[in-house]
Order: sequence, then C-alpha cells, then structure tokens
Amino acid sequence: MKTVFVTVGTTSFDELIETITCPESVQALKARGCKRLVLQVGRGSAVPAADSCPQVELDVFRFKDSIAEDMKQADLIISHAGAGSCLEALGAGKPLLVVVNDKLMDNHQLELARQLHMDSHCFYCTCSTLTETLRTMDLSVLQPFLPGQPQHFANFLDKALGVQKL
Repeated sequence: MKTVFVTVGTTSFDELIETITCPESVQALKARGCKRLVLQVGRGSAVPAADSCPQVELDVFRFKDSIAEDMKQADLIISHAGAGSCLEALGAGKPLLVVVNDKLMDNHQLELARQLHMDSHCFYCTCSTLTETLRTMDLSVLQPFLPGQPQHFANFLDKALGVQKL
C-alpha cells in the first residue's frame, strides 16, 4: 500500500486528521507499506504541515473540484462516514476504512458504517480505535460494492438507517 487518501468531505473532522497524523497511526500505516499520505481536510482547523509526518510524504488540501483522481491513485481510502464520501470511495473500487465521528449527536453515520461493514464492503472504527484498526484489519476480506445501480444504494441506505417506505 503506497498511497493512503483520507477525506472528511465538506465537513470539519479535526479529530480524524489529528489521529491519522499522530506518530502511532503513521507507524501503523508505514508497517502496511504506506509511503504517501494525502489528506483532504475540508473546513477543519487541523492542517498539518508537510513536514509533520517525517516518515511519509504528506500532501494536504482543503477542497478540489473532484477528488476522483485522488481516490483512483490511492491504495486505501480512509473516509468520514458521510454517505456521499462512502459512495464515491466504494465506487472507486478501493479498500475503505470508515471513521465514524462519535461526537455527533443523533449519529446516523454509525448505522451506515455498520451496515457497509456487515455487508463486507469496508471496515469501520472511531478515532479512538483507528490506530488499532490500521494494525489489525485484513483488507483481503472486503467485497466490492457494485457501482451504477443507484436504486440499490438508495435501498441500502433505507436499510442502514431503518427507513420504512410508505
């Protein structure tokens, strides 16, 4: 795994950015072969300096018109649990680790991440368990999420969020 791409979407999720760049997480990434870490930090205030992770090449940006190329080049995508970011990552066909922001009230992200994990499409964790998950996850067990069927994704979201159709 040479390149890891981390995205927080349009939100602010400083805890994820701070956790993924802490020495323990960087060491866990290096142990998996990571040489380059690309961070999309959104509206957050945590913007690591390029030299803050001396063991890996670090690229940081807030927003781009499209992150499709970043996802395409990644060997692993680490994403917040927003539905749009998860769908884009799964559509890229890359291994996905979803980090749930457990500080949010009425957190639908946990249900989405849990359902994607139960269907073997990703791993999920919180910031407090991120480093351990990086050390122990077996990416070979993940199953692709077949793209191009928006109704299937809509049905999946309904199931994950417990929405009843009228």
